[in-house]
Amino acid sequence: MKIDELRAQWVGVLDELERVDRIAWLAFFDARLKSLDELVLHLDFSDSQKFAINHEYAPSREKHRQALERSIEKITGVKIVVAQG
Repeated sequence: MKIDELRAQWVGVLDELERVDRIAWLAFFDARLKSLDELVLHLDFSDSQKFAINHEYAPSREKHRQALERSIEKITGVKIVVAQG
């Protein structure tokens, strides 16, 4: 899978994530897809720093990373690992 293919399905991934785990969705809704290297997804959260109130969810992101990975696989049919950090 290429990053553009995942980007095209990202809204569906987030919709699925929200359906199964709203807290996980809150942790990842503002993620930007940075790169996809050998099925390892790197996310960028720099946009979250632009909000008037800081909402840094890094600890929650790690806790809910597997929920995002399951949503990606359900929507795309591809097992992708979300990079930590």
